[in-house]
Amino acid sequence: MTPNILLLGGTTEAASLARALAATGLRATVSLAGRVARPAPLPLPLRVGGFGGVAGLVDHLSAEGVTHVVDATHPFAAQMSANAAAACAETGVPLIALTRAEWRETGEDRWIRVPDMAGAVAALDRPAARVFLAVGRMHLAAFAARPQHDYLLRLVDAPDTPPPLPRHRAVIDRGPFGLEGDMALMREHGTGIVVSKNAGGTGAFAKIAAARALGLPVIMIDRPAVPPRPEAHTPEEVMRWLGHGADLGV
Repeated sequence: MTPNILLLGGTTEAASLARALAATGLRATVSLAGRVARPAPLPLPLRVGGFGGVAGLVDHLSAEGVTHVVDATHPFAAQMSANAAAACAETGVPLIALTRAEWRETGEDRWIRVPDMAGAVAALDRPAARVFLAVGRMHLAAFAARPQHDYLLRLVDAPDTPPPLPRHRAVIDRGPFGLEGDMALMREHGTGIVVSKNAGGTGAFAKIAAARALGLPVIMIDRPAVPPRPEAHTPEEVMRWLGHGADLGV
């Protein structure tokens, strides 16, 4: 059977895998959730938007003749990952996740570990501070409960409406970012504390390294639980799983 791959994307790792798949000439489609207005160009056909839950994804896999699913979504896209696992189990379509190793705290870090976004909001129940809020635009409204802080926001797209934060500055930029640039940004803002998801990988790590270098505390949000599934950590591993490692010389 000729492979027909559905790549659930939106990450740096997904983009790397898309380029590898395109180089083999395999049939593959990238699916994005649609939360970024201007996604980076990819060398594969693209679909944007949700599937309509597990049932909708089951219908899509059947209608499109999908033979393999690669879940390379963000580690915090727990609902999509759960839907993919359920739909693949129902249809018998093989599934693999292309995941990032999570960040690990070192002796030089000052992390405040919290289990979820609500925990991060609770951890900011403190006197007014300058906060680098690096959680993405989907979660900004939750922090309206802590209006005493002056927030620095870094977003891929400018928000359609102003965030519900009385004091904030938004920087519109797309990663990957560098240590020196993030240190300069935090110094300019006078950042006293950083709030971050434990996204893992290298593209967003600069802010964590910058906080470490500046001696700043980080409210680190743990990853959500996802169903067990086979995992790979590099595009090459996924290509081997697909049976095309020789095409990449791996």
